[in-house]
Amino acid sequence: MISAVIAVIVAYLIGSINFAVIFTKAFKNKDIREHGSGNAGTTNVMRVGGFVPGALTFVFDALKGFAACMLGKVIFDYAFQNQGGWWTASMAGAYICGVACMIGHIFPVFFKFRGGKGVATSVGIFAVCCPIAIVIGLASFTVITLVTRYVSLSSLISTIVVVTLATVFRTSDTPALVQIISCAVMAALIYYKHFDNIKRLIAGKENKVGKKG
Repeated sequence: MISAVIAVIVAYLIGSINFAVIFTKAFKNKDIREHGSGNAGTTNVMRVGGFVPGALTFVFDALKGFAACMLGKVIFDYAFQNQGGWWTASMAGAYICGVACMIGHIFPVFFKFRGGKGVATSVGIFAVCCPIAIVIGLASFTVITLVTRYVSLSSLISTIVVVTLATVFRTSDTPALVQIISCAVMAALIYYKHFDNIKRLIAGKENKVGKKG
C-alpha cells in the first residue's frame, strides 16, 4: 500500500512539471501565464511562442501522462500481486496515477498551482489506458478543428468521445469502477478548466485557430 501511495504522489509531481512555462521561458523568456489567454497549455504557447515550443509542450505534456500511467501500472502490479480487490489491478494503478498526473498538470505544486487544461496530458494517459479511444479521439479532434477552427470546442467534444469509448472498449483487466470514476474526474477537470472557453463559444467570442490574442 505504501508503494502505491508513493506512486500516486510521484505521478502528481510528474504532472506538476509544467512544460508550457518551461519552454516559453526557454524560447521567448516569457511567463506564458501572463500572455495570450493566460493558460499554460499547448494552444496558448503556439500563439505566444510559436510552433516549436508549442509542439514541444504538447509532446512532453503527453509523455508525462504516459509516464505517470506506466508508473502506476508497474507499481500496482508489483505491490498487489496475488492479492484480490478491485483496486489491486495494474490498470487500476494506471488510471489512478493518470488522474493524479492530470491534477498535478492543472494544479502544479512547482508553479503556484497555475497550470494547463489537461487535454495534452490526457493523450498520454489514454495512450496507456485505452489506445483505441485516444486514436479515435485525436481523429475527431483534428476533423472538428479543421471544420470549426475552434481548438476549445474540439477539445470538449473529443473529451466526451474518448471517455465514452474508453468505457466501451474497457478490457477485462480494467476494474469498471476505477475506470468510470477516473474518466468522469478527468472529463470534469477538463470541462472545469474550459469554463471560460464555453462562455466565449456561446457568446461567439472564442478565438479561432490562426488568430492571435
